[in-house]
Amino acid sequence: MLNSLRAFDSFFYPPTIVVVSEERLKAAELKAKEDQLESIEERIKAFQEYRDSLQKEIKNMTEPQSLEEALTGE
Repeated sequence: MLNSLRAFDSFFYPPTIVVVSEERLKAAELKAKEDQLESIEERIKAFQEYRDSLQKEIKNMTEPQSLEEALTGE
């Protein structure tokens, strides 16, 4: 019975209040935005690399691979 009552103790404790200065809040917001931008830049770079590799694959698939293919069109 005692253990079941302890499970509810956390609901009745007073809330923890954290005071943060406006400067620290702005610094944290700036850091979060910079991290977001860096993440987006990395995704863009990965997409560009993938696009380039696809373009190369498409070019290789459309160009004739041998003289015979060039002459016969197959």
